[in-house]
Amino acid sequence: MIDKKNLRSANVTEGVEKTPARSLFYAMGYTKEELDRPLIGVISAHSEVVPGHIHLDKIAEAVKAGVRMAGGTPIEIPSIGVCDGIAMGHEGMRYSLPSRELIADSVESMTIAHALDGLVLVPNCDKIVPGMIMGASRINIPTVVCSGGPMLAGNVAGEEVSLSKTFEAVGAYKAGIIDEAQLLDVEENSCPGCGSCAGMYTANSMNCLSEALGIALPGNGTIPAISSRRTQLAKRAGMQIMEMVEKDIKIRDIINPVSIRNALACDMALGCSSNSVLHLLAIANESGIPLDLNMFNEMSEKVPNLCHLAPAGDTHMQDLNAAGGIPAVQNELAKLNLLDLDALTVTGQSVGENIKGITNRNPDTIKPVETPFSKTGGIAILFGNIAQEGCVVKRSAVAKEMLEHKGPARVFDSEEEAIDAIYKGSIVDGDVVVIRYEGPKGGPGMREMLNPTSALAGMKLDKTVALITDGRFSGASRGASIGHVCPEAAAGGNIALIQEGDMIEINIPAYSINVDVSDEELTKRKEAWQPKEPNVKHGWLKRYSMLVDSAAKGAIMKD
Repeated sequence: MIDKKNLRSANVTEGVEKTPARSLFYAMGYTKEELDRPLIGVISAHSEVVPGHIHLDKIAEAVKAGVRMAGGTPIEIPSIGVCDGIAMGHEGMRYSLPSRELIADSVESMTIAHALDGLVLVPNCDKIVPGMIMGASRINIPTVVCSGGPMLAGNVAGEEVSLSKTFEAVGAYKAGIIDEAQLLDVEENSCPGCGSCAGMYTANSMNCLSEALGIALPGNGTIPAISSRRTQLAKRAGMQIMEMVEKDIKIRDIINPVSIRNALACDMALGCSSNSVLHLLAIANESGIPLDLNMFNEMSEKVPNLCHLAPAGDTHMQDLNAAGGIPAVQNELAKLNLLDLDALTVTGQSVGENIKGITNRNPDTIKPVETPFSKTGGIAILFGNIAQEGCVVKRSAVAKEMLEHKGPARVFDSEEEAIDAIYKGSIVDGDVVVIRYEGPKGGPGMREMLNPTSALAGMKLDKTVALITDGRFSGASRGASIGHVCPEAAAGGNIALIQEGDMIEINIPAYSINVDVSDEELTKRKEAWQPKEPNVKHGWLKRYSMLVDSAAKGAIMKD
């Protein structure tokens, strides 16, 4: 039995002094009986502009039903959310990554201001998942993540497809590989309904990693959005938060160095989006846990890559779910002692207890550890004179022939310049496209470069052309797409000093990336370098650009 007087919500519901606060609750229709129970915030990112969020009103209602069944009072609170696919390729993408900070700030603000006892976070897409987790970690109260689930894959000409197909189709059309009718077929049939886009893009990566961290129930990352099991999961999440409140199990009791390492292992096995690096760094920072880029490579050397979901392969989230989901992946990793099975989870049980009896139902979707896609993990961090602080590549989505590459730099100071050159056919086999001044500070906002990478893939250049940027890539990008170059150009990093035609050498197995220019020449160029005029000179993005830290630290806000 929970003693209400020991809860945070007593600050707004208990005692004569709280008469005004109770009066305002009564104005909303709450009853005395409801105020005598724990108050549970249900933070929902429902909106009518994000396909991953269009149905979250129903998920939130199911969560609230679970809270009530377990003796709590649910209070729904809205959150913003940017659809990266809709924001892609124009100035709207500058707001995507920065919105993570707004979401974290709003979760912190609303939870503390209204003295909530626990949280069920109901996100689904990209920055919304880590943003909510970051906010909850700051205030450190009982928390369960319950996402809206992945979209089913679409079908084009008998082929299972997802959002990445639409971006690549634009490049194929521009190159004359497909006609207008085929382009329209892709447009109308790639995204069949609600849910986070069906590949192992950033949204699904973070929903799976929430499960791997232990802060979401098993199935959170993979049960399809339209499944009745997703509604059942939401009800169980609502019930489970009440157990956590009763036992006073806080989110930072679960997110700790052990669970972060478990999440890193699953990241490598799944071949998650390169954005997972930014978000895990930021979540670790909010949770007071040391984490740096070297730890990603350390884990990558140990953990085999077991999954090739789109865009790395032709399987999708529904296939991963049918194969056993994240518990089946964890069970494979446990065979090599790559997980700490004693780590606590929101089920109230350990990882080991959660995966007991789970089997891999499809070894084609989840490769056994004995026969992985590769012996190394899906993410690699490269270092060199271009990126002294590191840069990130989704190694599992790189063609074998591009793991090592040397070619001339084709230099562009914005995404728009690069995409124009690609569409005009001026990028040829062997080139290394360099897109700079798109970092957290310089962008500002570190735009995703899905348009350029997809154009290259659609034009059949993804196996001959590399792309590097101080911006970042969508989880839907494939090919030798190397992002998060640090220090970024706007901070005077060496990527700002690369000149047209400089030879760039990339060696992903050796974790290295370098421009073939002497230190003396780089020093001379640095002396002549002048900062570029800011792209944004007003609004809150200007403040963001002044306060944001390096991508090597997760693009967090400086203290």
